[in-house]
Amino acid sequence: MRVLLAGASGAVGTPLTRQLIAAGHEVVGISRSQTNAERLRRAGAEAVVADVLDRENLLAAVRDVRADAVVHELTALGSPKMRDAMRGTNELRTTGTANLLAAARAVGAHRFVTQSIMLGYGYRDHGPGVLTEDDPFGEPVGGMLGSAVAAMRSAEEQTFSADGMAGVALRYGFFYGQDSMTRMIVNLVRRRRLPVPSSAGFTNFIYLEDAAAATVAALKRGRAGQAYNIVDDEPVRWGDYLDTLAAAFGARRPWRVPSWVLRPIPYLHAMMTTSMRVSNAKAKRELGWAPAVPTYREGIPLVARATR
Repeated sequence: MRVLLAGASGAVGTPLTRQLIAAGHEVVGISRSQTNAERLRRAGAEAVVADVLDRENLLAAVRDVRADAVVHELTALGSPKMRDAMRGTNELRTTGTANLLAAARAVGAHRFVTQSIMLGYGYRDHGPGVLTEDDPFGEPVGGMLGSAVAAMRSAEEQTFSADGMAGVALRYGFFYGQDSMTRMIVNLVRRRRLPVPSSAGFTNFIYLEDAAAATVAALKRGRAGQAYNIVDDEPVRWGDYLDTLAAAFGARRPWRVPSWVLRPIPYLHAMMTTSMRVSNAKAKRELGWAPAVPTYREGIPLVARATR
């Protein structure tokens, strides 16, 4: 296929570009900067420079592009302030998705894959049960987290309801690998600046290369109107994950603190006190995909070796 990829130079987009090309697909990456566009060309992709949040600019940039599919992998999570990162990512999931769907029609695409995230199941303790794609997703809640969940729901609903488009949503777990977010977490752990609340819940991770591989599989095999959980094989408590990360980098174990200590940092508090166990069975069954890095125990040593 010929794939128009938004976010081609991001955390998922970088390995995804490489894997798409290796699988025989052609990639046209959308970038906001000439620097990243040149980087994409050196990687073997074509590139256009555009702002996805500016519909006229985006449509002008892709006027001469033809593609079979569009993949939306844009977030603003690289922003230094969490509030800005959340607000920017919400806009990319609402306005950005709408604009990319318009671009998909303009380039003649009939397939659209959007990035979603498992946190759309809700920032709360889900108990010991395992969540599947049949569980409620994007239910309205209040506050700052409510706008994030609403944006996740918007991205999926727009994708599934787009006329003439086979839309697929990928509900990724927390990413880790060779990316700036993982490096930031490692740095915080080394400096003992990332405490773990004593009530920290279970969460689900996915190694970045595996997230990219699942996306390649979804382009070919994902069913229209369907969402897929893209997580590894084993939910893990935040404390166990960060302890393993600390040990791999020769750092001391993170502090344990009462959960109220993190309340001045609302998103961190919500993220670490949310507890969910998410199933990847549907993705394995329908996409023919399985994580090559099945758990954090195999993945964290890969991160440590690459860093060294």
